[in-house]
Amino acid sequence: MTADGRVFAPPHPPPSTPLLQAAESVAARLREGGHVAYFAGGFARDTLLRRPIHDIDIATDARPDAVQRLFAKSRAIGKSFGVIQVEYNDHVFEVATFRRDLGYQDGRHPSEVEFTREEEDAQRRDFTVNGMFYDPTGPVIRDYVGGSADMEHRCLRAIGDPEARFSEDHLRIMRAIRFASVLEFTIEPDTWEAVRRHAVTLRAISMERIRDEWVRTLMEAPQPGAALRRFHASGILAVILPEIEAMIGVEQPPEFHPEGDVFVHTCLMLDQMVERTPTLIWSILLHDVAKPRTFAIGTDKEGRPRIQFRGHAELGAEMAATIMKRFRCSNEEIDAVVGAVLRHMRFSAVPEMRNATLRRWVGGPSFPLELELHRIDCLASHGSLDHYHQVLAFQEKLAQEPVLPTAWLSGRDLIAEGIAPGPAMGRMLKWLYDAQLEGKFQDRDSALAWLRAHRDELAGMSEETAGSTDVDKPSVAPRVNHDQG
Repeated sequence: MTADGRVFAPPHPPPSTPLLQAAESVAARLREGGHVAYFAGGFARDTLLRRPIHDIDIATDARPDAVQRLFAKSRAIGKSFGVIQVEYNDHVFEVATFRRDLGYQDGRHPSEVEFTREEEDAQRRDFTVNGMFYDPTGPVIRDYVGGSADMEHRCLRAIGDPEARFSEDHLRIMRAIRFASVLEFTIEPDTWEAVRRHAVTLRAISMERIRDEWVRTLMEAPQPGAALRRFHASGILAVILPEIEAMIGVEQPPEFHPEGDVFVHTCLMLDQMVERTPTLIWSILLHDVAKPRTFAIGTDKEGRPRIQFRGHAELGAEMAATIMKRFRCSNEEIDAVVGAVLRHMRFSAVPEMRNATLRRWVGGPSFPLELELHRIDCLASHGSLDHYHQVLAFQEKLAQEPVLPTAWLSGRDLIAEGIAPGPAMGRMLKWLYDAQLEGKFQDRDSALAWLRAHRDELAGMSEETAGSTDVDKPSVAPRVNHDQG
């Protein structure tokens, strides 16, 4: 490579899109003002890899005040760092002046910057594959850091001294795992060793930033299970999620989990995802998070030893809430994931479940998440989808009617019949609604007639009897197989 870097035309120019056209117009305006303007960051990388381009950052020798004079729709979002946000044709771009960073005090941001030439700007960036500039006037790629050579070898390498790069910004070690996993690159040995040495520095980074990199990696990596293994091998997992690290080596009953330990099972589940969402990712990661704490050797019906995890769903739901609060997840995400973790073992009881119970469950707002978690759980273990298909058949049967129809009788109806509000009324309403779901009544009139004929029986129901639609028999909770996991 020459002292001026390598300049070459990309073999496949990026396809024209409204985003690219807007970015080219912004760059043209800067050039008209007498300035240099390149597309920075991942644009050159993704162009060479023929990957979709979702955002474009622009690097220029124009100072921030000059950028703002050229664009009416602009605002200083980091003027002291040379960053101006420009809006053009409904697209927003960050336009940054070429700079050199002078010292980092918080492991995240430079203490001050000095505006400089493009060659020095390239040297301050994180990885060689992200340090190339795309010059739209050629179009050509300007490579001052050897990124194109690393692209050819599918290798992720820190620019310059990896120790210095990771000391400047600790979050870069999370980005190293993300880029390597998403691009399916290897990590250059010196860069990898620096990642391992700096894993502990993540304790100084806000959990929100760690969460965003963590979730983004598992959302975008072609093999998210491999990404999770990388987080473990780097030492990052032990720092940010020791509860997942604890799954390694925790054995499971081979008749239900021939794939291996809890960590292996979790990695395989991540790779089974079809449509990814943050809540599904968290549900997979945390559905068995309590297994290390509940591991025990019990006995089966024949008295033979068997691995068991009694109560792991209940304890796991508590742990999931604590972990997700630590990561500053939203309350909506926490509620959905905690519910999925708490109920993920219920599918083993589906064959014994009353229709009313199943209808209430299927009608819940988070049931699609729970159903998909169960499907993936099965595919990454014993492989049987019997209960999954049974629930699908049940849903299909209910397709022509609301899963949870409006109750025919309300508290107002019971009051009109002379029944006083209170716990007894609540139990009666629950029984009447369950009976409606079970098809014991044809309509509101028949339900009301049955109430009038049997109000004394209903009024005398216990809490347990209210759970059964047969007032002469106590309800029997469906058995959950704690051995299956």
